Amino acid sequence: MSKVQAVILAGGQGSRLRPYTTILPKPLMPLDEFPIVEVIIRQLAYYGIKHLVISTGHLAGLIEAFCGNGERWGVSIRYVKENQPLGTAGALQLIENLEDHFLIINGDVLTDLNFKDFFKYHKAKKGIATIAVEERVVKTDFGVIECRGQNELKDYIEKPEHKSLVSMGINILNKRCKRYVAKDERLGMPELMLRMRDRGEKIYCFKHPGMWLDLGRIDDLEQAQDVFRKHKKSFLLT
Repeated sequence: MSKVQAVILAGGQGSRLRPYTTILPKPLMPLDEFPIVEVIIRQLAYYGIKHLVISTGHLAGLIEAFCGNGERWGVSIRYVKENQPLGTAGALQLIENLEDHFLIINGDVLTDLNFKDFFKYHKAKKGIATIAVEERVVKTDFGVIECRGQNELKDYIEKPEHKSLVSMGINILNKRCKRYVAKDERLGMPELMLRMRDRGEKIYCFKHPGMWLDLGRIDDLEQAQDVFRKHKKSFLLT
């Protein structure tokens, strides 16, 4: 790919991973010998995305000490720091010199997403944003009752399942998106996407059929560690 840029969001408190995140920021949570942020950086470098910005906050010094300037992975890294939590979209106002189209990724996701295909799809659609999504099946562990009228039984569905498209925490944005974020505004990515949509901007979804895990909770982290061990070559692209 031509020169492309990525923003890694690494400023969160990681409250759902406490007590681990009281001493270690979530992007440094280990998958075998690799912190998750290193896995992400290696993947970005593999696909030619070598100009990185890391947005930090909680325990920022540890992230900067580990990642440095990115030279050991063949990338360049610069940092912006949130002095107060700004959410997954608010930090964009801190970043200067964004490329016309850039990737923004949560610093705690494990995936085998092909970033080259993702960019190709985004540019073909010509929207302001593209959201990476994955289909998930959600199972209800109870019998679901539907009633009608005077509480008369309409249906009884034992442990139903339904499918939903979920955000992977990975997006491509046009730099025009900064027009929709006020200075020092705390704003989440979902709110930004809906704000842009409501003002007539085109936003598309890229369906990923492969592996994706969010490391937000302790159970998720343990599952990700198992999956990483089994599919290490797929994630490290070696």
